[in-house]
Amino acid sequence: MEIITKILIGIIALEHLYILYFEMFAWETIGKRTFTSLPEHLFKPTKGLAANQGLYNGFLAAGLIWSLFISDVTWFRNIALFFLACVAIAGIFGALSASKKIFFVQALPAIIAIIFLFISYF
Repeated sequence: MEIITKILIGIIALEHLYILYFEMFAWETIGKRTFTSLPEHLFKPTKGLAANQGLYNGFLAAGLIWSLFISDVTWFRNIALFFLACVAIAGIFGALSASKKIFFVQALPAIIAIIFLFISYF
């Protein structure tokens, strides 16, 4: 179970690195394909806002990756739980404010990882 938990955390971190990439560097290409509900003319003027969002996703990824390198079980558990909870909350907020799809792409994987974290480490 511990290995599965760490794999889930790693996958979620990779997902957030991908989000960082497309929000910071490919907003006008991948962003348009991802957020189809936004009118095309809004992507250029919102490029800076998207980059800021991407940076925050990078911080989430960094925290999750950091947790994987912590050898002390208590610290690993607490740091991983904090960053997974941040991802879950951001995903729930995104689902409520932008697109319900965000819940399934972002929040649900984090919630599943939190469940595995509790099963494995608490």
